[in-house]
Amino acid sequence: MTKMLFNDQIMDRENLIDIEDRAYQFGDGIYEVIGVYDGTPLMLDEHMERLERSADEVQLKLPASINELKVKLLELVAANKLNEGIIYMQVSRGTSPRWHEFPGLDVMPVTVAYTREEERMSDVEDQGANAVLTEDIRWLRCDIKTLNLLPNVLAKQKAVENNAVEAILHRGDTVTEASASNVFIVKDGELYTHPANNYILNGITRRKVLQICDDLNLKVNEKTYTVTELFKADEVFITATKSDIIPILKIDDKIIGSGKPGEITKKVVQEFRSLYQQHAEKSS
Repeated sequence: MTKMLFNDQIMDRENLIDIEDRAYQFGDGIYEVIGVYDGTPLMLDEHMERLERSADEVQLKLPASINELKVKLLELVAANKLNEGIIYMQVSRGTSPRWHEFPGLDVMPVTVAYTREEERMSDVEDQGANAVLTEDIRWLRCDIKTLNLLPNVLAKQKAVENNAVEAILHRGDTVTEASASNVFIVKDGELYTHPANNYILNGITRRKVLQICDDLNLKVNEKTYTVTELFKADEVFITATKSDIIPILKIDDKIIGSGKPGEITKKVVQEFRSLYQQHAEKSS
């Protein structure tokens, strides 16, 4: 992956970020991660719409239209001949002397994007994985996809140190989401997931799963649930870009349900796989 997008040019990848870029010093910027399947970005429109919303929420003017940015990302995928992986894209408020307030209007946002090869997690989807539970210590605007991810990093590290795939977060007794994914539980044939408010990021895969459940006539309750309800669930799964849908079989030392991927989770996994297979066929 030797090419990257820097502002409006695709060029050889090198260190182009100034030390006074506000992304570097303040985390003052936004980002998106887009899955690429069989050479084609999946749900690109939805990702770019969310980028635009994040920009609006932090008063950051995007350097180009959404359509122009989409064209550049497609050019980047082609330039790197990426078949399977992700696009990472971020927009910072720009480079200026270090003051907390926004810089003047003469400072232009800085856009960078690159691709990375990354295989699908099919084995984990089929077999399931473990998770850990940890306190949600993030700020109160988790609905904005900003660069301020240190609490998420700390939570993910806890998962890694405990041989788990994810860290599920809770505020007090309420489960919110995970360090880099959304969380669904299944109880008595119905699904539950935290409502899309300021406490969670409304994941693109999360949204697609809601559509899939509607198509399968599965009832989804977008409402809060407790840590106790999480542990007593029949099934638990997480959703995220490129890792897609992963059944969670154990959280800390507590087995979830039968300790195997549940039937509803398996139905959702199969429908999601059909989605990107159809997407690849249309794009070929």
